Amino acid sequence: METIESVANMRALASRLGSGKGGSSLVPTMGALHAGHEALIGAAKAAGRPVVVSIFVNPLSFGSNENYAGYPRSLEADLALCARLGVSAAFTPSPEEIYPRGFSTYVTEEAVSKPLCGVSRPTHFRGVTTLVAKLINIIGPSRIFVGQRDVQHVAVLRKMAADLNYSVEFVVVPTVRDMDGLVATVRNRDLTPALRQEALSICRALKVAKEMVDSGVRSTDRLVAEVTHIIGRHNRVRIIYASIVDPATMEAMREVVPGRTLLCIAAWVDEVRLTDNAML
Repeated sequence: METIESVANMRALASRLGSGKGGSSLVPTMGALHAGHEALIGAAKAAGRPVVVSIFVNPLSFGSNENYAGYPRSLEADLALCARLGVSAAFTPSPEEIYPRGFSTYVTEEAVSKPLCGVSRPTHFRGVTTLVAKLINIIGPSRIFVGQRDVQHVAVLRKMAADLNYSVEFVVVPTVRDMDGLVATVRNRDLTPALRQEALSICRALKVAKEMVDSGVRSTDRLVAEVTHIIGRHNRVRIIYASIVDPATMEAMREVVPGRTLLCIAAWVDEVRLTDNAML
């Protein structure tokens, strides 16, 4: 596995990796790799093309009140994992390499990024789209592998790619969960055992909502009320949103259309922000 830090060297390597039929596959990450990332890399490897993993804590995706400096970083362990999983190249640029002095151009998606996380994190998706647009231009992948847990990211990036005529496919990999059902995320390491029990109310609420839909419930108001009730019994969990939306547009839906309706939840568990979702 090659580890590349500069844009110029990554471009050169990417042209070689993607020279064959089908191009390369990209797994964009912010490092601190966990089981969810392993699933993404595994899916990318199974596609049969060279895999590039980007490891970059993106300063543009953090708001002014969010702790960019405190985001977990474990580059040595991340690189060892990538090598063990058979990754072709790891792209590990510095912030100055991606956003050099004088950088002033951004990619902004104005519709899909506005609801849900876009309400409480108004600059977040601009950071995501700007970085991924740059990664596409630098690496030139034919496929980008992303997780179902980051479902709004998926929708925003697909809209960006369609609007800007990028010929790249976004492959969505199912959410990876720990044994107790909690979604695998870097934030889980900040949960004490007691807080983890509180956080499990989120996936329990998703499970109940799915069961209600399976039994014939179609009212989104009724489903959201039940989800809010379940989570609300836990005083250390504060709901940011619980919304039932169209998975492509993130627009709210008034009635469930089975297989084409998504329940999204974001909540604070004390000071840890968690998101989860389920297709109904």
